[in-house]
Amino acid sequence: MKQTLGERAFHLFNYLFLLFVGFVTAFPFWNIFVVSFNEARDAMRGSIYFWPRKFSVEAYVAIFNESSLVHATYISIARTVLGTLLGLLCTAILAYLLANRELLLRRSMLFFFIFTMYFSGGLIPEFMLFKSLHLYNRFLVYIIPTAINVWNVMVMRQFFEDLPASLAESARIDGASELRTLWSIILPMSTPVLATIALMIGVQQWTAWFDTYMFTSGSSDLATLQGVLVKILMETQIQSTDPAQAARLEQAGSILTPEVIKMATITITTVPIMLIYPFLQRYFVGGLTIGAVKG
Repeated sequence: MKQTLGERAFHLFNYLFLLFVGFVTAFPFWNIFVVSFNEARDAMRGSIYFWPRKFSVEAYVAIFNESSLVHATYISIARTVLGTLLGLLCTAILAYLLANRELLLRRSMLFFFIFTMYFSGGLIPEFMLFKSLHLYNRFLVYIIPTAINVWNVMVMRQFFEDLPASLAESARIDGASELRTLWSIILPMSTPVLATIALMIGVQQWTAWFDTYMFTSGSSDLATLQGVLVKILMETQIQSTDPAQAARLEQAGSILTPEVIKMATITITTVPIMLIYPFLQRYFVGGLTIGAVKG
């Protein structure tokens, strides 16, 4: 069917608008990548947009020369994988429990969990709690406290509530337990929400660095990749504000600025997520629209 002039103009406008939105969205990431590969002193002049003015990998050399980087990467990968798996398991069990409309005191339990989304005990009580539970300065401090995120529970609960109730009822009639029903019936039908929650938990675990400084004693055995990168950035900032140290580095021909180090650290931490996201995108989009359409 031949399109009218108005329809062609409308489609052209849509394409141009989407192209503009895509450019505005992608340009900041590209600019960060470009600046990270620019010579540090030259980058201070600014006006670097689409490609490096003076190509240099000195920022990445400085980062990868950190002796604890490899071990910290293993720690970050371990906490991301284990934290995501445990988080998915705990979130699914709790969400399935709260999705049961016949659950005794269901409203009270919902209020209890939602209340914790807006109010917390504070950092000092949290520190004291972890210490009394013998989680301080242990790897499990990265895993156990993050096993439950109430927002993720509410999202998954809504998805479970939208599934036909007859599925669970049929499984119960056949003698299946609640855990069997969840594992064999509900979870196989919940791929979109599982992928969405997995991506959220994984990104949270991968980018976390504050708990490394708060709940460990600074031991390199528990240092995460993000913690090491933050340490390098802070050391660079201190060196840049120390005239004597900056002069020594400049004489040695090796001077780095916090800006270039920051861009390099952002690139290093973002690339793994960008590589994984395309494989989860179709599930992620489906998961975000949970509850948007009611039959």
